[in-house]
Amino acid sequence: MTVNDDAFTNWKHREEIAESMIPIIGKLHRERDVTVLLHSRSLVNKSVVSILKTHRFARQIDGDELSVTETLPFLQALTTLDLGPSQIDIGMLAALYKADARGLDEARFTAEAVSGAMGDNKIERRESRDVVLYGFGRIGRLLARLLIEKAGSGNGLRLRAIVVRKGAGQDIVKRASLLRRDSIHGQFQGTITVDEANDRIVANGNEIQVIYSDDPTTVDYTAYGIDDAILIDNTGRWRDREGLSKHLRPGIAKVVLTAPGKGDVPNIVHGVNHETIKPDEQIISCASCTTNAIVPPLKAMADEYGVLRGHVETIHSFTNDQNLLDNYHGSDRRGRSAPLNMVITETGAASAVAKALPDLKATITGSSIRVPVPDVSIAILSLKLGRETTRTEVLDHLREVSLTSPLKRQIDFTTAPDAVSSDFIGSRHASIVDAGPTQVDGDNAILYLWYDNEFGYSCQVIRVVQYVSGVEYPTFPVPVA
Repeated sequence: MTVNDDAFTNWKHREEIAESMIPIIGKLHRERDVTVLLHSRSLVNKSVVSILKTHRFARQIDGDELSVTETLPFLQALTTLDLGPSQIDIGMLAALYKADARGLDEARFTAEAVSGAMGDNKIERRESRDVVLYGFGRIGRLLARLLIEKAGSGNGLRLRAIVVRKGAGQDIVKRASLLRRDSIHGQFQGTITVDEANDRIVANGNEIQVIYSDDPTTVDYTAYGIDDAILIDNTGRWRDREGLSKHLRPGIAKVVLTAPGKGDVPNIVHGVNHETIKPDEQIISCASCTTNAIVPPLKAMADEYGVLRGHVETIHSFTNDQNLLDNYHGSDRRGRSAPLNMVITETGAASAVAKALPDLKATITGSSIRVPVPDVSIAILSLKLGRETTRTEVLDHLREVSLTSPLKRQIDFTTAPDAVSSDFIGSRHASIVDAGPTQVDGDNAILYLWYDNEFGYSCQVIRVVQYVSGVEYPTFPVPVA
């Protein structure tokens, strides 16, 4: 047998193992509301190749490729346990098991590591929480995809309705088509049908009511069987408490804004300050995509080294707010053609840092350049640190943060030498540290942070909604603080 034959045989063996993992992962999710992760990446509804690629990715951040032969015993062990709703990271289980010197077998080690999801600590499965999307543009449709994806267990969040202004012609058919096909994010994973007679879109069995309205004060959501719902405003039309309070209609309990909030509206970056949300708070902002991208790594750096001051320059993909061709626009420069120009513009991300990190006394400034790509941006974060360090130390710290810290769902890490923006389309992290261009000179550090300003941000919004609705289940093993 040749070396090539050995490699092919090994691949087919790993394919077989990954294939055997799929029904186990699906059953845990469907029957027990357990989401299986691998280094904070969900394996639910993933293909054989996707599972193998996710295992291989561990090589970039942990130094060694993780094999399905290593993680399968932990996955099998989970099926023997009486687990409550939770997220369980089999990548972390495998890594911790390697470092454990007690000689336990995988089953016993797993039972001990996830004990917080069993027995007296077990969370009972909750009824699903209704969600309404107000607006159905770029972010609204991605949120819909995520909500439908997460409805697989029948618990958690359930998308009940979208509210839009009625367009001319086959409005609901066209909106369903935009949900079904996306030029950047690809095909919807599942089936979508339209019930025009009842103004409904049915996606993977989820009946979504389309409500036509241009005034939030005219809608009674209880008339559609919606109760105690969380409404996500994707329009950005209202950003202060007075305007957003218009959504607090019968059937709506809380409002979440997908734009920076003004005035006393809390600006929340999940993973950093989401635990400061008061239980009785009805109006919350998820800040901006750029704020979500820079605040987690900024916190990671401030906690370890201290930050005296900083500047963020965002090289941002163009958005719907810009013109396709030169035309009148209320803002400076944004009237010039988005796909033909680099456009200098303002960003509120730097000033929003103070709301998300009130204990950080450093002054953070910022500016932005819109560039002709449709998605994925990069933030260049220049920091004056509180102490001197080295490039190796900083990269080791951020790599470890991405693997084991409470920020591991927000911060990803790549060492790929040829990575470009399109490689990060579909990333579920708030930002991805690019190790290659990172610069450190004494107490000065420059970080390069990629982020999918559409999908990664949408994932952060969903995490906030899960938290305020009480369906953000704990992750095991517990990340190291």
